[in-house]
Amino acid sequence: MELRTGVAMRGGRVAVVGGSIAGCAFASAAARSGADEVVVFERTPGRLADRGVGLCVHDDRYEELAAAGYLDEGIAWHRLTRRHWLVQDGSDRGRLMWDQPFPFRSYHWGLLWRGLRELTPATVSYRLGHAVAGVGPADSPAGGLVGGVADGSADSRARVRLESGVEEDFDLVVGADGYRSVVREAVCPGARPQYAGYVCWRGSFPAERLAVLRPGAGPVESHYPSAHVATVCFPGGSCVIYRIPGVEPGSAMVNWVLYAEPPATGLRLDDPTSIPPGALADELLSYLGLLTERHFPPYWADVIALTSPEHTFVQPIYDLGTPNRTAGRLLLAGDAATVVRPHNTSGAAKALQDAFAFESAWREAGSWRELLAAYERDRGQVGQALVTLGRNLGRAQVEQTPDWASMDSRQLESWWEQQVGGAAGFGGHALVAEPKPR
Repeated sequence: MELRTGVAMRGGRVAVVGGSIAGCAFASAAARSGADEVVVFERTPGRLADRGVGLCVHDDRYEELAAAGYLDEGIAWHRLTRRHWLVQDGSDRGRLMWDQPFPFRSYHWGLLWRGLRELTPATVSYRLGHAVAGVGPADSPAGGLVGGVADGSADSRARVRLESGVEEDFDLVVGADGYRSVVREAVCPGARPQYAGYVCWRGSFPAERLAVLRPGAGPVESHYPSAHVATVCFPGGSCVIYRIPGVEPGSAMVNWVLYAEPPATGLRLDDPTSIPPGALADELLSYLGLLTERHFPPYWADVIALTSPEHTFVQPIYDLGTPNRTAGRLLLAGDAATVVRPHNTSGAAKALQDAFAFESAWREAGSWRELLAAYERDRGQVGQALVTLGRNLGRAQVEQTPDWASMDSRQLESWWEQQVGGAAGFGGHALVAEPKPR
């Protein structure tokens, strides 16, 4: 491998722990940058679990990421243009408080992951069913990698230990293993996502079911345009409802996320977790029904009720900004590096932009040390800013909600500007530069 300062390096072995969205993107970045071998360790033995959830990418972020090769038109998406902020007022659909521009593309998580997986170069080795138990410097004692600390220098290789006991050494290990990151524990011991004090109920259903609501009121498109996002506001929470692509080509689904404090159920939420579809206790389902009955305009309450219990789940909200993203030959990516509350609408863009920054750093670096330092500089402050913005939006939309019923469009727009504070982080920050071709 070339390691001369100022000369872009090539070669080396790179391990990516986690094969989800961030993992696919980092594997592609390493392969394109000239790594000799890229290995992805994914603990799931088959296709990653897909709960049918949606996510959004800002139009500007899409254009940047597509130009850099991280997204393309071949991945199914749905256009969104407006966000309607609504509040209960006794009418069927509620009072429109603000018609906000919303230039985003929505995606189905499973379809996005499959598309990114297909974009990954064929040279990348995916090892499914390979759970990583620990990582650390290659010169660590034999037993030091399970929960071990990456206290090696940037000049020593990194070691991966699988739960099977097998160990392998790499020039670089990327932690793309999400909330419960094993690699994060080695880079930042004790850094764990913190519970925000509230949860989100999530669900989805085929958009064709909307036709059963108000059948005499004309076409669904006339009262719920497919390009519109509905945000229903109520004391102590809010709910976002929008369409995403369906699994079948040309089909669509309705995806919704409702934020509120949960009932007192005795659930342990201080450790990152979620309650999967079909596993919700009757108490949590009943509480969801109570929230929509009390606080939603009837039409939107009925929209939520179209979701079957088997496709409804609860996701506690956490966040975390790590003090550093690198240590030794270890690097954190996506949610392993920063856990951001979903209000930012930046999760997918964040992971892909991390990979973009990694590729950019590689193409300019003459050594692993330079690569790691450049990545830390580029993404460290951005990650912290996204965490801060997510906390601001969560406080304003859930923890300390305003008197929604008293607000008009001018007041709500002013309130929104106060929350984002002029930050460019809603939907993700703009990329600085494109990786230069080699």
